[in-house]
Amino acid sequence: MRAWREREGDTPPSRATVETVVIDGQEVTVKLGIWRANTRARKAGLTDQQRAVLDELGV
Repeated sequence: MRAWREREGDTPPSRATVETVVIDGQEVTVKLGIWRANTRARKAGLTDQQRAVLDELGV
């Protein structure tokens, strides 16, 4: 999400947005738009620290 915000600014990803990221040297496809929608819907069940990180990301 950080890379998205750096590249796209405050424009949120659509549900169809798919990003390829490198994790531990392997390329992984992430359904960023669906992740964002699910995270926002489940935000109430997260810890204060987790919510603070998401707020920083604009989620």
